[in-house]
Amino acid sequence: MGTVASKVAATIATNRFGLGAKPGEIIQAEKDPKKWLSKQLTPVTFNQELPSSNELLQKLSEYQAIRKQNKNNKVSEEEDKKANKTRQRFIQSSYRKVATDSFVQSINSDNSVAWRLLDFFSNHFSVTANGAVMTAIAATLEREAIADNLFNRFEDMLLAVSKHPAMLIYLNNERSFGPNSKLATKSNKMKRGVGLNENLAREILELHTLGVNGGYKQEDVIELAKGITGWSVANVSRDDAVGFKYRDWGKEPGARVLLGKKYKQKGIKQGEAMLKDLANHPNTAKYVCSKLVKHFISDKPNPQLVETLVKRWQKTGGNIKEVMLALIYSEQAWSAEQVKFKTPREFLQSSFRALNVKTVNFQQLFFTLNTFGQQPFQAGSPAGYSDEQQDWNGGNALMSKIDWTTLLANKVKANAETVMNNTLALSSSSNTYKAVVRAESRKQALVMLLMSPEFLRR
Repeated sequence: MGTVASKVAATIATNRFGLGAKPGEIIQAEKDPKKWLSKQLTPVTFNQELPSSNELLQKLSEYQAIRKQNKNNKVSEEEDKKANKTRQRFIQSSYRKVATDSFVQSINSDNSVAWRLLDFFSNHFSVTANGAVMTAIAATLEREAIADNLFNRFEDMLLAVSKHPAMLIYLNNERSFGPNSKLATKSNKMKRGVGLNENLAREILELHTLGVNGGYKQEDVIELAKGITGWSVANVSRDDAVGFKYRDWGKEPGARVLLGKKYKQKGIKQGEAMLKDLANHPNTAKYVCSKLVKHFISDKPNPQLVETLVKRWQKTGGNIKEVMLALIYSEQAWSAEQVKFKTPREFLQSSFRALNVKTVNFQQLFFTLNTFGQQPFQAGSPAGYSDEQQDWNGGNALMSKIDWTTLLANKVKANAETVMNNTLALSSSSNTYKAVVRAESRKQALVMLLMSPEFLRR
């Protein structure tokens, strides 16, 4: 049996760094909490039977061809509506299945630290499922561009994300072409809606790398936008291809100057070189490391802890696994005080893990997350969902959680005292321990446990 100190450390390990303890994890963690966490920095896996972004784009193209054919053949309005409904069902079903798969894998995983990190970067590179194409492919970004690079260098992740169809379409770069490109010269005048678009370049600088106060100017936004002109998405019917496509005829020619450095590369190499330098810029290290500390430890990041992570970042070329190890092995991250409030998604994940719930109905999951204000890939902004307590801890949010936990307590067969020992390892002197063991019913005890300050925070 472990000591009180080892149980406290194990509880911090499972809750602060991971997604909350499953039955048996406190016992596993208390032998050596830091080593137990470091072993979780391994790649996440998904249901491989679900469609990729390329397959989804291919299918959308086929639906588009059917509707075009219907129009040419002047089929009845009823037949056309029927075809459109089939297409809409396919889009919604794909989005919900792919997004739900990530959630289900996370609540069953033995490596919940990795899944927590995936959620962090998925929100860092936020895309919104708005419109037919984005609804279909938004959830594939984290599977195809983020997960594969979760423990690689940050520059690898940034490049993969910036070339993924979901990010290119979401921020309108698939139709961003240079004012002096071959396209512009040939057509003499850009087609309507086609031209230089700064959206992706601006968000790369403001949200993905340097941060809003990272020292860049509007001229840098324009230069980066020109550097990544021609980074587009294949049109299945016209290009006989699918996925990322570099269109050289849309590339703005000439050298670019970003943050005072000149880039003479030609073609796609120019934008790649600019992104690599941005990924390794000191301000990017500070910005992303500060967000990591904020996400895992406190809304008010400890400057010394941030500096520890920044040093590891710079020493390892932005290796994300090494930065996470620096966080795990820093004593400043192990304060017994729980100050970080769980987001709605994290609250659901930790509740299901605590109660050993292994499957989730996607309709119920989406309804609940929508009620809580954090539906997958619906942040509505490239900045993603908030990571601060003040945005998730209002009166209405509290009532919604009480209602949800009451319904959940009716469905599961669980002993609240056992769940409490498995997840929080509270001492008999704590108020929550007394409230749970003295509750009038099993259901009431479970609700009091899940709504306790110790469970709502990490």
